[in-house]
Amino acid sequence: MSAPLLEVNDLKMHFPLNGGLFGAADRFVYAVDGLSFRVEKGETLSLVGESGCGKSTVGRAILRLLKPTGGQVVLGGQRIDDMSSSALRPLRRRVQVVFQDPFSSLNPRIRVRDALAEPINNFRLAKNRQELDRKLNALMDKVGLPREALGRWPHEFSGGQRQRIGIARALAAEPDLIVCDEAVSALDVSVKAQIVNLLGGLQAELGLALLFISHDLAIVEHMTHRVAVMYLGKIAEIGTKRQIFARPRHPYTEALLSAVPKPDPDSKRDRIMLKGDVPSPIDPPKGCRFHTRCPYAFERCRSEEPRLKEVERGHEAACHLNDRAAEDNPLLSGARA
Repeated sequence: MSAPLLEVNDLKMHFPLNGGLFGAADRFVYAVDGLSFRVEKGETLSLVGESGCGKSTVGRAILRLLKPTGGQVVLGGQRIDDMSSSALRPLRRRVQVVFQDPFSSLNPRIRVRDALAEPINNFRLAKNRQELDRKLNALMDKVGLPREALGRWPHEFSGGQRQRIGIARALAAEPDLIVCDEAVSALDVSVKAQIVNLLGGLQAELGLALLFISHDLAIVEHMTHRVAVMYLGKIAEIGTKRQIFARPRHPYTEALLSAVPKPDPDSKRDRIMLKGDVPSPIDPPKGCRFHTRCPYAFERCRSEEPRLKEVERGHEAACHLNDRAAEDNPLLSGARA
């Protein structure tokens, strides 16, 4: 079996809050606290969860926009989290990013042509001006924009068109993996669907892998292969799209899915309203981090942190309920505790 394109092992991102005795930090924000997953070549893995759960921080750590506090990031069999900037530079071509805001991610002072040419020139992917022009024209064709738009400025485009330019810029480096950090959340519904379809088409055409960071499970269901559900810096559940959407094995996933609008207005689904707020990542709860809001929590949840364990092939969840027999597991029986 070939190695995955991306492996993340026990990734940690702890941000110091303030200096303690002799200037040492005495409190930390545990934004990401021991995450492990993989992304295969040509696969879409969606990282989902509420705002503040740490999913965007994971993306930035993989891109090395942030240096991880601990753990490993392995790209194509090569560890990159501890590389120097100079050693990392040629590998940056393989992982690119599409950000949430399509306007602020583009330099308003340079034309589209220069924005797209920059990664091509930086990584020396064109031998001469003619080859550069061919690549730029091909990029515009791929993202569905007219070639004449290369001479225009970012402010002359709509939000959806700017996001297409952002995707073209990511493609310009000829990457293996694109991190889509809430790439469609700032767009109108109709435009959102167009961008999702564009990403799906590009993935099929180019064999790209996508790490799709989102809070929108309706979009995720449409485009992903696997889903990793995050809560307060950790993965609560990970599995295939079918496994997660048809038979969730964590109460947090169950609650998230209950809030997804159904296309059939007559379809009934009981909305699970979680009590309380997400705890602070500065002082996460002992035991299971979700137990303060979980409708099924029992004494073990308050004292023992559940490990991510396989509940069926390719499907893992971190919940003590899965140690019970099926008839005593409310996630499987449908009975609320």
